[in-house]
Amino acid sequence: MGGMGPAPKPEGRKARRNKDAIPQTVLRWEHAEAPELPEFRIERDGELVEFVWPERTREWWQMWIDSPQAEHFGSSDWEYLLDTALIHARYWSGNLTLAGELRLRVSEFGATPLARARLRMVFAEADGADQGRGSSGAPSARELYGNLRPINGGKSAAGGET
Repeated sequence: MGGMGPAPKPEGRKARRNKDAIPQTVLRWEHAEAPELPEFRIERDGELVEFVWPERTREWWQMWIDSPQAEHFGSSDWEYLLDTALIHARYWSGNLTLAGELRLRVSEFGATPLARARLRMVFAEADGADQGRGSSGAPSARELYGNLRPINGGKSAAGGET
């Protein structure tokens, strides 16, 4: 016996054709450690001088190293973030025209709640932090009512016999 409803449309006549045009590529995961902010020289007034990272950028870099996202960064992620650190340094040195580029780049790493939502990132609850009581810290239903057993012959909430 056939299913209920009309037969499916032929493949060429279906309205929804949202298959990926390019198949997904699965990559081998490689964890990479965060590099140190490099020492290098820049040209200033025709001379090469040592670049000094602003303290604010050093703090920002350490924040990324310590972030939960960092455990998922590969070498290319750190390289991109290193270039972003230079933009951050120039921004904090007074080049405010870089604000837009800096905002775009850090959002790609989930720097804000909105960016994390767009990237479908969520923070996991720490194992054992709440002793199995859920995020509220209140005892679970199992802890409160786990030892209760139904009594034969009693009345149910609907008013009938059990």
